[in-house]
Amino acid sequence: MSFTTWTDSKVKNLNWTDFGFVKLAVLAFALMLAKLWQPILALDWYWYAVIFVLACIKPLYKMFKKNNQ
Repeated sequence: MSFTTWTDSKVKNLNWTDFGFVKLAVLAFALMLAKLWQPILALDWYWYAVIFVLACIKPLYKMFKKNNQ
C-alpha cells in the first residue's frame, strides 16, 4: 500500500471538526515559522496573495469540475 492510499483511507475517518483542528494547527505552525524566521515577513503583501491564489487553484478546480459519470 502506498503512502497516498494509506492517507486517503485515514482521511475518510475524519469529520468537519477534525479538519478545523488541522487548519488551526497549520495556522499555528505558520505563525511559529514567521516568529522564528523574521526574513519571511519582509516579503511584500502581493507575494502572499500570489501564493494564496496558486495554492487554491487545484482544490477549487476539483471542487467545481463536473463529474463525467
